[in-house]
Amino acid sequence: MIRILGVAFLGAAMASGAQPDPRVSNASLELTVSAAAGEFQATDKRIRRTWRQEKWRDAQAPAAVKASGRRVEMTFPGFAAVAELDAGSPEFVVTVSGQGPLKQPLGFPAPFAASPGTSLIVPLNEGIHYPVGDESIKPRQLITYGGHGISMPWFGVMDAANGAGYMAIIETPDDARIDITRGGAGLLIRPLWEASRQEFRYPRRIRYVFLDKGGYVAMAKRYRSYAQQKGLFKTLAEKRRENPNVDLLIGAANVWNWDMDKVALCQEMKAAGMDHVLWSSGGKPEQIEAINKLGYLTSRYDIYQDVWPPDAPANLRKEGWPEDLVLLPNGDWMKGWAAHRKNPDGTVTVYQGGVISSPRQVARARQRIPEELRTHPYKCRFIDTTTASPFREDYHPDHPLTRSEDKQYKMSLLEFCSREMKLVTGTETGIDPAVPYVHYFEGMLSLGPYRLPDAGRDMLLYKPPTPDFLKFQVGHFYRLPLWELVYHDCVVSQWYWGDYNNKAPEVWDRRDLFNILYGTPPMYMFNRATWEKEKARFVASYKNICPLVRGIGYDEMLAHEWLTPDHAVQRTRWRSGKEIVANFGEKPHKLADGRTVEPMGWLAR
Repeated sequence: MIRILGVAFLGAAMASGAQPDPRVSNASLELTVSAAAGEFQATDKRIRRTWRQEKWRDAQAPAAVKASGRRVEMTFPGFAAVAELDAGSPEFVVTVSGQGPLKQPLGFPAPFAASPGTSLIVPLNEGIHYPVGDESIKPRQLITYGGHGISMPWFGVMDAANGAGYMAIIETPDDARIDITRGGAGLLIRPLWEASRQEFRYPRRIRYVFLDKGGYVAMAKRYRSYAQQKGLFKTLAEKRRENPNVDLLIGAANVWNWDMDKVALCQEMKAAGMDHVLWSSGGKPEQIEAINKLGYLTSRYDIYQDVWPPDAPANLRKEGWPEDLVLLPNGDWMKGWAAHRKNPDGTVTVYQGGVISSPRQVARARQRIPEELRTHPYKCRFIDTTTASPFREDYHPDHPLTRSEDKQYKMSLLEFCSREMKLVTGTETGIDPAVPYVHYFEGMLSLGPYRLPDAGRDMLLYKPPTPDFLKFQVGHFYRLPLWELVYHDCVVSQWYWGDYNNKAPEVWDRRDLFNILYGTPPMYMFNRATWEKEKARFVASYKNICPLVRGIGYDEMLAHEWLTPDHAVQRTRWRSGKEIVANFGEKPHKLADGRTVEPMGWLAR
């Protein structure tokens, strides 16, 4: 009966001139493409689950759709697409091609429809999950080419009950973003393709991977394999072989202070048992030498992006204005960091800075860093903004750039610091093209949209926690260690410097607990008054976190899991056999082996 109905339907479709939906399959996946709308339907044969794309409001109907072998070719007004099923795995790749101007981002493929009980998996900095039915989640778009977007170019959807789901790896991320929005049944997520210098310019690729189990951990491990294949992967152990000073970073607390005797403070920390410290606050040559003798990793702040006009205050850099400025398509200069200066009468004057083109940034670093190292024996350097700011197009006639070219120059800046200058190298926020060239990211642990307001200014100033900060930034329900599951053994993750462990003392312990669970070191920022008042707490925080983190600093995080429905109790497992359980809740939790994890406590073995 079913066969007769199918034949009748096909006959009716052919009689009416409608094209049947092309279908291709392999042993584990069947892919059907709607001839009428160009939407995909993927059936995972292993678990007999079908994922259907939602008819989207800006979708265009295809002019033609045809199947050949494992490929489905589609022609749309203004672009063409090919979906090709892998021969032996539950994956398919979609390639989108076009020519000429691209006036607005192209949304293709459409998002898969939301299903009850599923969550979006998003590598927003360290990582987060959004239940699709959660009305508190605000729609947002996140770029794939800067640290204030997603840290790795992939996203996923997971069924919380059984770990089944799919992920999408954006294989051409330099001109793309993801769109988190709402459909009829909840949150949806889809790719958007941006223009490259206002044109389509090159084919765009996205890979869909279907999982029968494993959830976000399996997604992260699939991406880890992809990163290894694409040359994005280099372990800290490999980097240590090139530069033994990398070992000084492992398990080291990052310390920022500007108003105390640098050497005396470091000696005091050392005497208190803080054996491993990344001293980020610079110093004079003799101070750096003395701190080096303590076994600390000496570093300083540096930046090559920003420049100001000649009438700005003397301490703001002017070199390169205006000839090195990045220009917009309309010929105006791109606005960068705005420096705020308080006047004696209490008013504030704003000095708007511009952005230096990345080839000129590299040239200045090649001049400045070797010159300084001749007198200042630093072992480390922090380069601000390089992986926080987006890769930029430059329309200046003397140094035009695509985003891809800008990325290459920025990576060469980091590579110069780490490989040629033999400096342990850190940069802001973080994005995975930089993994082969850096050793730590300041800001990867901090979820950018949920930091305290204006976290990059007046970093020492107390700011009361906001509801979103408490819910997402230091809350335990939404956070995921996606970055650590992929790259823990490649790069050290830290909090943002306006979002450090002791920033809001009332949640200090929660930050420490995330550091312990994720195997990441703390960051402390303080003035003299705070150090003198809270010294015992700083030392206790260090001793809780850093010896444990040093022991697993080169280790791969194998797994992360929630042990309670409210996610208050979580566990990480490590390649070395280490296991860490953290309890963010208000009640003791008894483990299956009889051990008890106290509230805001942890167990490691």
